[in-house]
Amino acid sequence: MGKKNDARFWVGFDLGGSKMLAGVLDGAFKVLASKRRKTKATEGQAAGLQRIGDTIQEALDAAGVRADQLGGIGIGSPGPLDLEQGTVVHAPNLGWTDVPVRETLARRFGCAVTLANDVDVGTYGEYRHGAARGARCVLGVFPGTGIGGACIYDGRLLRGRSRSCLEIGHIKVIPGGVRCGCGRYGCLETVASRLAIAAEAAKAVHRGEAPALAALAGSDIARIRSAALAKAIAKGDTVIEDILRRAARAIGRAISDAVNLLAPDVVIIGGGLVEAMPDLFLKECRTTAEAEVMPPFVGSFKIVAAALGDDAVITGAAALAADPDALR
Repeated sequence: MGKKNDARFWVGFDLGGSKMLAGVLDGAFKVLASKRRKTKATEGQAAGLQRIGDTIQEALDAAGVRADQLGGIGIGSPGPLDLEQGTVVHAPNLGWTDVPVRETLARRFGCAVTLANDVDVGTYGEYRHGAARGARCVLGVFPGTGIGGACIYDGRLLRGRSRSCLEIGHIKVIPGGVRCGCGRYGCLETVASRLAIAAEAAKAVHRGEAPALAALAGSDIARIRSAALAKAIAKGDTVIEDILRRAARAIGRAISDAVNLLAPDVVIIGGGLVEAMPDLFLKECRTTAEAEVMPPFVGSFKIVAAALGDDAVITGAAALAADPDALR
């Protein structure tokens, strides 16, 4: 790990999902204040950048921190990024293409800006201040709308020359399976992402096999979210429980392959599905990964739930801004 910057305050920003979150952190990376806004895919790139800047300013105001007191800003963004240029190549949730995030925010706030993949920075946050502190090699797996992956090795993010990597959601698990959002067929995301799970759950509702979920969310995929799935299982929808367990086992098999390649000592699993059903996901992932990993790796790693929740990305982004060597 590189030399720590001794600046007093940092901003971490989460650009993922349907909402954006800005946090102001002190030198010990404790969140002092945060502000959240909805993302708007229809507002255009210039307005979107303005919204990000305004959200950061609101968080600074809430924390009582001036821009000239900042050591830097860290941004965690989904989608393909150009890490050398500091641009978001494509962000479907915002309708963005080739957006100069680093340059725009650096000009507005007068400080260095670090841009990285949101799963990378969330995993880095868990490594620095969460469930993976002290580990040498950390694998992060975050099932959500897709399934993101990241690896921290000896304090540095595993990455390509200008791109993030470890797209574990696009490991092919069913040759000739259904089409994935990436354009290929049979990826892990097609069977174990929240979207895939919601689609299977909606079919169960339509067939009359999940009465509790029918009452909670109906068969509308947009309404079948993690909390509704957890409540349906608690109310006795065994078909929904089986769908979730099969998805978790698929993730466990993907983890076993990654363990064979990377030999992590800690595997972090997180995201809304895991937060809503931690016992189910941890049990199935652990059992499957231990059963399918190569014999020399049995017992060499532990699978744990992420500890920082919504703060993982903003904490990791701020920590990366303070230690840019972790990205090199």
